[in-house]
Amino acid sequence: MAEKNLADWLAHCERLHAKPIDLGLERVARVRDALGLRFDVPVFTVAGTNGKGSTCAMLEAILLQAGFRVGVYTSPHLVHFEERLRLNGEIVDGAALLPHFERVEALRQGESLTYFEFTTLALLDHLARQPLDAVVLEVGLGGRLDAVNVIDPDCAIITSVDLDHQAFLGNDRESIGREKAGIFRTGRPAIVSDPVPPQSVLDRAREIGATLWCFGRDFNYQGDRQQWSWAGPTRRLNALGYPALRGANQLMNASGVLAALESLRDRLPVPVQAVRNGLAMVQLPGRFQIVPGQPTLVLDVAHNPHAAAALAANLDQMGFFPRTHAVLGAMADKDLDGLLRPLLPLVDHWYACDLPTPRACSAAQLQERLAALGQGSVQAHADPSSALAAAIAAADPTDRILVFGSFYTVGGVLEHGLPRLAAAHMPSQG
Repeated sequence: MAEKNLADWLAHCERLHAKPIDLGLERVARVRDALGLRFDVPVFTVAGTNGKGSTCAMLEAILLQAGFRVGVYTSPHLVHFEERLRLNGEIVDGAALLPHFERVEALRQGESLTYFEFTTLALLDHLARQPLDAVVLEVGLGGRLDAVNVIDPDCAIITSVDLDHQAFLGNDRESIGREKAGIFRTGRPAIVSDPVPPQSVLDRAREIGATLWCFGRDFNYQGDRQQWSWAGPTRRLNALGYPALRGANQLMNASGVLAALESLRDRLPVPVQAVRNGLAMVQLPGRFQIVPGQPTLVLDVAHNPHAAAALAANLDQMGFFPRTHAVLGAMADKDLDGLLRPLLPLVDHWYACDLPTPRACSAAQLQERLAALGQGSVQAHADPSSALAAAIAAADPTDRILVFGSFYTVGGVLEHGLPRLAAAHMPSQG
């Protein structure tokens, strides 16, 4: 019997498979073929340890400004499942997805799919039936064996390679790079914006005859405090404004985006004004997002050591704050010490919280870990919302509050914490 609404379907997807993550493409490919799933427009597939979401958002914004119709699939979501699919800049209506869940259910013919595999196929099935000019797909985990990789990209992008998900991808950058390079295709552009890519990434591109574009060799950028410029094999863009997404790492992501667009310039010609407007208008919640008001509130989904180091550098450049309060929720399978160490010199008070997933560390475990790292002021809370409320109550208007550690942490604050913030988080004057 068909489920009635999106929540029912998502609950059904969670019950189907014995393991939440079961990497491999055979099952997904069989259902893809049964669905007749294919795209007749250029597809960009984006993999990487960090920077995937920002890269997808910049690609989307620039292509929309160039007048193209664009569909974007990303994961995970922050608050609502529908955030995973955007059509021409708008989040998809959940009701429109129901027929595609029904199609996957009917055509999988008993094939056991994970939650991610089932939902990815349903969303891609909807995406493939839209009148679009370009499609942007974000890899969920790794690349080679991720469900998104059943779609052949016209251009593959690797943003960065660092340690994360080691249980599935390997314990060093070479192993992880090999998995991410699984999205490359023979004869098609392979954009690598990591400035020091693992040799395994370069080797894979050569093995299969992908058209490799490397940061520092085939494209590059330079800039000062006011503007930046980008140079590729056949094009140079000068006097560009900085991306609206904050953080020093965003120029690296933007450079990869411009290389990807140049690589498909014959199919998707993008004028320089569309680049300027897209970079100026791009938005992505939870990526060094600064919420206006007092005290200053920073939301960042950083959840691995590489992202935490970038977050620490960005926080360091914000200027002086008397005290920094950090709301922290994190997964138990992460390198917690690696996640926390870059932030230790910057944080004065910690508010650890439970998260609504079995994978999460408990607030008590986080409290214990922070104490072992020499942190004296640590509280434990039942959820991100109550942790944020405690931080607001303790903070002076000139202080800073950071929320980080997981999509669940930032999502919990966006869903429940910010409405109650309205009273306490007074707008700054002037």
